[in-house]
This record gives sequence, C-alpha cells and structure tokens, in this order.
Amino acid sequence: MLSKVMSFALAGLEGVPVEAETDINNGIPSYELVGLPDAAVKESRERVRSAIKNSGRKFPAQKITVNLAPADIRKEGAYFDLAIAVGILKATEQLVGADCSGYVFLGELSLDGTLRPVAGILPLLISAKTSGYKKFIIPKDNAREASYIEGIEVYAAEKLTEVLDHLSGFAPLSPLECTKYSGGAPHAGERYDMSFVKGQAAAKRALEVAVSGGHNILLVGPPGTGKTMLARCIPGIMPDMTFEEALEVTKIHSVAGILGSEGIVTERPFRSPHHTATTVSMCGGGNKNVKPGEISFAHHGVLFLDEMPEYNRSTLEALRQPLEDGVITVTRSGGAVTFPANFMLCASMNPCPCGNYGSKDKVCTCTPASIHKYRSKISGPLLDRIDLQVEVDSVGYEDLVSVSEEETSAEVKKRVERTRAIQRARFGDGRTNADMGERELKKYCRLSAQTEQILRASFERLKLSARARSRILKVARTIADMGLCEDIRTEHILEAVSYRSYDNFS
Repeated sequence: MLSKVMSFALAGLEGVPVEAETDINNGIPSYELVGLPDAAVKESRERVRSAIKNSGRKFPAQKITVNLAPADIRKEGAYFDLAIAVGILKATEQLVGADCSGYVFLGELSLDGTLRPVAGILPLLISAKTSGYKKFIIPKDNAREASYIEGIEVYAAEKLTEVLDHLSGFAPLSPLECTKYSGGAPHAGERYDMSFVKGQAAAKRALEVAVSGGHNILLVGPPGTGKTMLARCIPGIMPDMTFEEALEVTKIHSVAGILGSEGIVTERPFRSPHHTATTVSMCGGGNKNVKPGEISFAHHGVLFLDEMPEYNRSTLEALRQPLEDGVITVTRSGGAVTFPANFMLCASMNPCPCGNYGSKDKVCTCTPASIHKYRSKISGPLLDRIDLQVEVDSVGYEDLVSVSEEETSAEVKKRVERTRAIQRARFGDGRTNADMGERELKKYCRLSAQTEQILRASFERLKLSARARSRILKVARTIADMGLCEDIRTEHILEAVSYRSYDNFS
C-alpha cells in the first residue's frame, strides 16, 4: 500500500514542507530511502526499524520505498524519523481508522521508541503555520518552545506508542496550552551594574547615548580602565525585548541547538567571541547545512569585541555589510541563506600596543610606526560605521574608594526606555534612530543655520565622510530625544561631533 505523511525540513531559519511517501510491495525485503537524504536521514532506517519493533508493532519484511518529496531539496537531520515510522505503519494497515492527513510529524526516534528533541522546532512550526498547517505532533522535550505559538494545536509525545494511540483514538493526547510571554527577565549578569563602575562619567554618558539610539560604540583606553566592565553593563540598561523580538532571537538559537530549558530567549543576547574567531564562526556558514554565526546570535542584542585590533582583519571587514543592512547573507554552493543580524556593536581597544599612549599617568614606550601599525588594523570604512568613539582614561584611587552612590543600571534603563518610547512613536515600529535612512534624516534631523554651520566646520576640519555626517545627525537626534527636545540644537551637534574624535586616528 501507499501512504503519505507530512513533515518539515529546515532551510536556514525557514521551514520547507516535506511529504514522506511510503510504498510497500511484495518482493525481496529491502528498504530504499530516496529524495536527496544526507547521512543522518539515511540512518533513520535502523532507528525506525528498532523503534517500531520495540513499540510492539511489526516491521514489514517486504520491499519498502520511502520518498521524501520534493526530491530536489536536500534533506538533513533526524526530523523525519517520526513521519517515516508513522508512514510505514499506516502503509501496513497497523493504524486502523487513523487519520494522519491533518498532522505534521516532527521528531527523532531512539531505538526503544522514545522521541528525542530536534533543533529548530520554533521556526519549523511558524513556517508550517504560515503554510496553513494547524496540527502537529512533536517530542515532549520540545513542548516548552512550541507552546509560545498561538493558533495551532501541538501534541507533545514521549514515545512512539503514545503517538500511535493518539492517532488511533485509544488514548488521545491533550494539546499544549499556550504560554504567555512575560519578558522582563533579569539579566543573568546582575553582577555587572553601572553602580559598580567608579568614575568614568563621560564613558557612562556615551554608553547611555549609544543604547538609547541603538548606536555602535568603540571604547579606547589603557588596560584596566573599565572598558570591559562598561560593556558588560550594556544588557542591564537595554529595554526588555518584545514578544516579536524574543521570537526572532529564539528562532536563531533554536536552529543552532543552543536554546535553554525555558523554550524562549527573554534576555537580550550578549555575545563576546574570542579574538581567534574565524570569519565563518562570526558570519555563519557550513559545507551543507548553513548555520548562523556570532553576529546572528547577537541579533537584537550586543556583539562585544574585546581588544578589537587583535581580531583577524578579514573577520572585522566581514562586519561592514551587516552593520549597514542588519542582515547577513551566507552563500554556499548549495544556495544562499539570509540570517538576521541587527545588533549593537560594542568594541574596545588600547590606544597603542603598550596601552599607555595618551595616558595622564603612564608613559608610552611605543614608536610612532608601531602605533600606526596597531591602529591601522581597524580600517577606515569599519571605523566609519561606529557612531561613538569614546576615550576611557585611568581612574584615580580616590574615585575607586569613594563611598558616593553611583547611578544603578535600573535608573539608567528607565531613561533609555523613555527615549526608545519617543522613537517608537516617531517610526511606528521597533526601529531606533540608528536605523534611519536618508529620507528620515531629512524629515527628523533638520538643523538651524547656525547648527548647520557648526556641522559643516566639523566636517571639513575632521575630514569626515558622508556616512560619518549621517551618523553624527543620528546621534544628535538621540541626544535631543534624551533631553526631550523636538529640534536638534547646537549643544546636541557639538556632543555628537565630540564622539568622532578617532575617525582619523590611524
């Protein structure tokens, strides 16, 4: 007999419908699996055979042909084990009265019939829902993740026997209850609070400006001045993620198989890859199954590059396109996959190899040639895309032992949320000032004649690019929003220009 059972394959962050067609005929016992399966899919033969037998059913000693359609799309992973097993049992009439036509089956089978979780359940279910499918049977360990999707019926099973009893009507499973997204989870790094950073008033101000407008920031200063500590405080002052943002981030983490037990990401990501990270690990890739990289894991969060000049030059240059577009397209011989990469870049570096150039306390021992070589590791086009370039100097002993109360991250976060609310009202969506295009710059960043003259003088003196001018206007717009000013004033432009002091430092 012939049976057809629906499943889904994962391509990047999207699900592709796959129909498992099973044909069983008399002849020499054999098992043929076609439809461009990879090694993991081919090995499903032994998993399915043992799972069916150990679940009290008979595996047919006949000629079995399983086709995963469409045949021109490569099938990867163990997503199809459950669908193949159900298809074989249906074709051999061991599922009497069972109607499988309305279900999508997803899950890996162990040899004893237990359903193992699979990566990417959230994007698979979202894609299937978009395609019109409403009922799903998945492994129990994926239930938490799947419960956040409304408008579908999801049945979570622990064993193959539970699936078969549900389909036959002997012991129906109960659909999962939808879990409401609460958000607002405290950041895991509560030990990093703005109140713990002594002194550095200018750097703290710049950090608040950067987070308020979604701008990229570079912290330049000697070792031990608190650059890393400041960067670690950023997630604590960022607004809580909306449900839509949380779903986008969760899809990426789910595909990569790094999703926690909560089933959804509630904290803004903070990714800090080591300086030995390769371009592929940063951008994403792979020979066959393309996976997201660090910049996608940082989507709607922070990508922190500590000691930026120590990173490989090609790896840094690969950041240029996603910093502009908010997405990264990974192209391989098998096709192209686009991953979201709308992140805030926070980088730190020393001003020179020894770290003491420009310090008020220590003497620099570097030669001009070595300083130039060190700084030139960061190209002008990349530096051009960093909105705020801030100098972080040493902190005096009196500041370190001071008992005066510093502002907490919670207090700064309230002001950030107030500024972000202004931007939501302005753009009508989740965009920030850093995302403005030229049309919006002309509309929301009008300058008076006097302010325009100041910007012109700065442009000529600092030899800025057209991109740098646009980014100064975006930062000035954010500073004006922080001050609850409708118009960009002279002081806003002056502060924004002061954050471009390292544009030509190489």
